[in-house]
This record gives sequence, structure tokens and C-alpha cells, in this order.
Amino acid sequence: MSRWAGAAIIAAVFASGIPAAATDVSYSFVWQGGNGHEMRGAMSFDSALMTAPEVYARDLSCFVIEGTHNGTPIGRWALGMLNEQTTWALTFLPQDAAFAVFGPRHMMPQAWNMDGFGTDCGASGFGFNIGNAAQDLCVDGRLVLGSQVAPDQPFPATPDPSVRFPADACPRPDLIGALDFRALRGAGAASR
Repeated sequence: MSRWAGAAIIAAVFASGIPAAATDVSYSFVWQGGNGHEMRGAMSFDSALMTAPEVYARDLSCFVIEGTHNGTPIGRWALGMLNEQTTWALTFLPQDAAFAVFGPRHMMPQAWNMDGFGTDCGASGFGFNIGNAAQDLCVDGRLVLGSQVAPDQPFPATPDPSVRFPADACPRPDLIGALDFRALRGAGAASR
């Protein structure tokens, strides 16, 4: 087999997507922001956590988000892009099939490649945050004020066993394990 044929086969496998592991449960979700902003995504985690009160960022095996503005792509982020400079916190409520939103128990429950100031998603980057001021997006290292909605707007997710993840959404466990989670910004939420 030629080098190019082998590369074509590998590319075809990645293009077709990666299913979650057999013991994982997968969810898809759509977030409706302000002024035509929308974010779609998917995640998976071990099905044993379905009885847990909360699932956190460290529990995920796959995760990806993609944003649009009036239907035009504006950015994406996947778990394989996680590094020690990434703000990464996630709180999911499996019994409610919803992400935690701002409230007395959850002051900043979601920080997906975006801190509370909305300025750290990076050049050409994309992120999402729920804090005390709003639910909003970060694009190209800047807070997108027009995307903002109320911080307590419900954010449901739908069980979806048909999800096929892009390759960068499901990093190998040994790569994630090599990260020092205490050093990650948002470590308080990520280390729960």
C-alpha cells in the first residue's frame, strides 16, 4: 500500500467520526444566544455517572462545540484542544438532562475555553461561559456582547446515541492524564 493510500484511509476514518466508547452515554445540545448566535455541540461520559448528582469537565471522554452567527460558522472548540492555559469547567446535571446554569449553587458552572471576562479563548478561538452576568460566547479572544442571554436561561441536552465525534473531540485518556489539572485555570471547578 502506498503512503498516500494509507493516508487516505486514515483521513476517511477520521472524517466519518468517532463513536463514543461502548460504556459511554452521549448527549447533543443546542444553545440559543442573542442576536442570531447559536452553539451546537455534543459530549459523552461513562454511563455509570448517570446516577451521579453532577458530571464535571474531568469526567468527559468526548466534547465538541461549534458556533454560528445567523447561520455562518464563527468558531469551534473540542476537548483535544485542552491545554494548561485553557479555562475549562463544566457542570452537567444528568437527572435533569441539562447543564447547570447560574444560581446560588452554581456561580460559574460553565467555562468552555472562556473565562468570566470572555477574553481568553485565543486568537481565532471560540468559547462559551455561564457566569453571574450572562451566558455568552468568546470569538477571537473577545467577548461577544451580542450573544448574551440571561445567566439562568435553561440549557437542556438530549441523550443521543447516534453522535459521531470528530477525532479532536475524544483525546486519548493518557494525553488528558498528562495534564496537570491543578494548573488549569478554572481548576476549582475542574477538580471537583
